[in-house]
Amino acid sequence: MKKSIYKSYEELPLLLNVKQLADLLGVSDSSVYELIQENGFPSLRIGKRIVIPKEELREWITARTKEVQ
Repeated sequence: MKKSIYKSYEELPLLLNVKQLADLLGVSDSSVYELIQENGFPSLRIGKRIVIPKEELREWITARTKEVQ
């Protein structure tokens, strides 16, 4: 797996592109495009680009994370 250039959440750009998110999650670009198609996934289109706001992504992940018991 490719090592991320970001060392902390604060270093992430405000808006992530598909490639950046794929690298962060350790998945393929096509997996990110599948996520973008899911209802409620935080993404927006700016021209031809698809970007994911980092704050909304964090909230989306938190809302779907189950606590391990």
